[in-house]
Amino acid sequence: MNSKISILLIGPFPEPLSGVSIANQVVNEVLSEDSEFEVDLINTSYSRFDEEIGKFSLKKAFFYLTLNLNIFKIFKHKIIYITPGQTFYGILKYGFFIILGSIFRKELIIHVHGNHLGQEYKSLNGIRRNIFYYLVSRFNKGIVLSNSLKQNLTPFIDQGSIFCLPNFAQDYLYTEDKKLVNDELRIFYLSNLMKEKGIICLLKALKNLEKYNIIYKAKIAGNIDEKFSKEILQLFNELENTEYVGIVDGDDKKDLLKWGNIFVLPTFYKMEGQPISILEAMATENLVVTTNHAGIPDIFKNKVNGYLVKKNSIKSIQDILTYIATNKSEIEKIATYNKEYFLDNFTVNAFKKNLIKIIK
Repeated sequence: MNSKISILLIGPFPEPLSGVSIANQVVNEVLSEDSEFEVDLINTSYSRFDEEIGKFSLKKAFFYLTLNLNIFKIFKHKIIYITPGQTFYGILKYGFFIILGSIFRKELIIHVHGNHLGQEYKSLNGIRRNIFYYLVSRFNKGIVLSNSLKQNLTPFIDQGSIFCLPNFAQDYLYTEDKKLVNDELRIFYLSNLMKEKGIICLLKALKNLEKYNIIYKAKIAGNIDEKFSKEILQLFNELENTEYVGIVDGDDKKDLLKWGNIFVLPTFYKMEGQPISILEAMATENLVVTTNHAGIPDIFKNKVNGYLVKKNSIKSIQDILTYIATNKSEIEKIATYNKEYFLDNFTVNAFKKNLIKIIK
């Protein structure tokens, strides 16, 4: 008799790389390595990257319909763990899995990696609102990234069945000591290059730094959103001290995190949750510049972990980077603190312990 806890993971896995796909990859790894669990997965990653998340297209619809050929896997497992999107279609595409799992009394767990699900529900009306409510309320347990994000699930799931599971940075990124350079600005960006992630504002702010002879080096990493690629690539061409390094993972990502000392993510992305890239930057001794957005305030304090900038503001980013350039001692003080803060709260081991506790 098999006494293992059988669990089916349904959601996006790399490639392409995203916060959710990396998180799912680590969930798969930590549960697969634990002898108490038997793990299977259905990868829902759509290969083409763009910023139009939640928008209907025939190609996407066909892709997600074909995933339903895996629906037989529902019968094999006790627990169904799903990381859906946060839009109507983001939920609907998992509808067959949710309904069948509910009919056959499987334990359904929803893990929401952002702060838009509740807003999406409020924006719906009529039959779409009813469908959305029906599907999300089938789940027995909900997981969010931090306390302020619980309100995304309270319309659907009892408060006592909603759990917080903070994100993490992978072990290989921070196991070696870093030689911190604090006498020059080494700025980097590590996320998908989307307008709402603040990349255009950042590049224009860097252009202004060059205009006013503020000395810096910058490296930008991530997948470029096709709709804005022309504008983004043009800005790269106009910058002397900024390099686009493409999509990075593994040792390339580690090298970037070790090279930098200032991580900038000026996000106002509507699907944002608690960016893994912020934790990766903290883990590898970097000062962080970001926005007061989504679940970020739950893990980040202004002037403690770095500095907050205004959303969608070139001037705000420029002003903060100029301030750091004239107060370079802040880099080492904050970066050193961030490493300790990370180790106390956001390791993979802490993530694993919390995840297993929630599942059990």
